[in-house]
Amino acid sequence: MRRPTVLATIFLASSALVAGCAAPAAVTWTFPPPQSAPPGSVAVGSASPAPSNGAAAVAGTVEVSAFDLGFTPTSTTVDAPGRYAVTLKNTGQTPHDLTFADGTTTGPVDAGASKTVEVAVPGGGITFLCSIPGHAAAGMQGTIEIKGATAGGDGHGGPAPDTGTVKPDPAAPAYKLYDATAPKVLDGTTHDIDLVVEEKLMTVGQTADGGFVQAVWTFNGTVPGPVIRVHIGDTIRIHLKNPATNKLSHSVDFHASQVAWNDEMTSIEPGKEKLYEWKADYAGVWMYHCGTAPALHHIANGMYGMVIVEPKGGFKPVDHEFALVQSEWYLGPQGQPVDLTKAATGNPAPDFVVFNGVANQYKDNPLKVATGKTVRIFVLDAGPNIDSSFHIVGTIFNTVIKEGIQLTPDNVGHFGSQAVDLSPAQGAIIEFTTPEDGLYPVVTHAFNFVGRGALGLVQAGDGDPKK
Repeated sequence: MRRPTVLATIFLASSALVAGCAAPAAVTWTFPPPQSAPPGSVAVGSASPAPSNGAAAVAGTVEVSAFDLGFTPTSTTVDAPGRYAVTLKNTGQTPHDLTFADGTTTGPVDAGASKTVEVAVPGGGITFLCSIPGHAAAGMQGTIEIKGATAGGDGHGGPAPDTGTVKPDPAAPAYKLYDATAPKVLDGTTHDIDLVVEEKLMTVGQTADGGFVQAVWTFNGTVPGPVIRVHIGDTIRIHLKNPATNKLSHSVDFHASQVAWNDEMTSIEPGKEKLYEWKADYAGVWMYHCGTAPALHHIANGMYGMVIVEPKGGFKPVDHEFALVQSEWYLGPQGQPVDLTKAATGNPAPDFVVFNGVANQYKDNPLKVATGKTVRIFVLDAGPNIDSSFHIVGTIFNTVIKEGIQLTPDNVGHFGSQAVDLSPAQGAIIEFTTPEDGLYPVVTHAFNFVGRGALGLVQAGDGDPKK
């Protein structure tokens, strides 16, 4: 007799959540600088603020230009310590700011605009960066130095932030279960779909000691975004909306579409919306994601989803259908966005590898099927970095459609498949049946990630093979 419960026990024993390795700090202070402009900052072209009684007079001016994603110059020198009027000119396409190690900031500066702020430059100089999430880690950092001195030498930047393991928060809210049931194909041939960007807090994993909350960026409030299922030949009209309450510019890139990158895929600022229209010319499982720079950060922080395009005539009916997206979390501090520095390393070591956004959620809440019935799973590896070796213990895939290549049950030789290898942004459709009541672990066969959250269960019948 097959013993799926023994196999499940092996995987359950290895499913403790493992926090990731420490990563080098990208900034030098121990607290996030304020995002809004301080009372002393003024727009270029207006009168400079008069110094308050006893305040030092402005010793000179400094100009820094921001582009996507960098500053020029990255290092500038002044003759002596003192109070300087520093102007940020944004020549890029998205908002940037200039934030100093003492917390002084211009606040967000829109593309094509400028702002000036007065900052005290001490004897050891001072560092600055763009505090918009991901921009500093992508290279938007710089210094104002004093002739003959090194910026930050007097400790005004403070010690490097703690980059040790992110600790679980006992007060973190419980995670919200993502329904893995695949949606039905949309009716009609033209579909108007709202994709609303929501920046929110989300619990991405839990242990007995507490949860891990990240400030994620989402499509329609979920990670991954909604599964969009259409027929080949359909027209899809995506209404991308970035509410004014958000902080960042965002965009969307549908891999199932054929459109110019610098047309529909361009970014929109908070308070804006745009139409992205495309035709489903090819069948398959496709990724969509935010492509705003740095795209790595936007994907790693939750902005991805699945499109299913059915072939002509549709898929044959099956008894159960699910949609699973594998992805990674590179934990930042509790309540903050993910750590871009971790995600950008050449040998990435994610803290969690997950199905549908939350570590181990389908271990806690198995996917229930009837024993011996047909099961179809749409699978996507959203990455952004790690390959998937998708495998369900105790089953053999009798049907696999991977990136348009098909394995069907009637193949000559009666070959089957044990695992489906997917690189980031690749998708597949797999089908199988469960031979008896029991539990069938869903994993990536890269087992170093199973203990980091890449574990679910398919429960056939009551889950007990002995009854």
